[in-house]
Amino acid sequence: MGAERAQPAAQTTPVEAANARRRVLFFLPILAFAGIAAGLGWGLTRNARDIPSALIGKPVPEFSLPPVEGRTLGLSSADLKGEVSLVNVFASWCTACRYEHPLFMQLEEDGIVPIHGLNYKDRPEDAAKWLDQLGDPYTRTGADRDGRVAIDWGVYGVPETFVISKDGVIAYKHIGPVSASDLDKTLLPLIARLRQ
Repeated sequence: MGAERAQPAAQTTPVEAANARRRVLFFLPILAFAGIAAGLGWGLTRNARDIPSALIGKPVPEFSLPPVEGRTLGLSSADLKGEVSLVNVFASWCTACRYEHPLFMQLEEDGIVPIHGLNYKDRPEDAAKWLDQLGDPYTRTGADRDGRVAIDWGVYGVPETFVISKDGVIAYKHIGPVSASDLDKTLLPLIARLRQ
């Protein structure tokens, strides 16, 4: 038996190494594009209204806001204890706020639930004019001129509506304009449960 000779490892020539690098560089943008496309595709299947809020189940942030121009009652965290209520974040420049406003006017007229307004980054005269023209469904309306209170509430944009328990705890956050369906299927049943 003769000693077996180890075969030398195949040597990669400079041309083969260059070809391998070209193949990697060719497929790299394709793989990057596929990854980005998959991420965007997943994002498109998500419902923007289902963004979770870290504040659900926690007390409302501590705040105190002056009233909107022409109103006498401002809004503070202390005002949100003692009864189930809604806090609606709105602005005169918000077109989606106009869509939901008639529903809040009807809720106020029917006396279903107290609604408090948090006026977001609005000029005082514009907020007053908007409420004077469209009606004022709010029990209390705080003017958050610089948007700091809305940031504490985790507001992404207007409109947003929060359901507050009688203990002053945030029970639900609705992103976007409230529709009649949202009101009937989600908000009003939750308000009824919280009152029990």
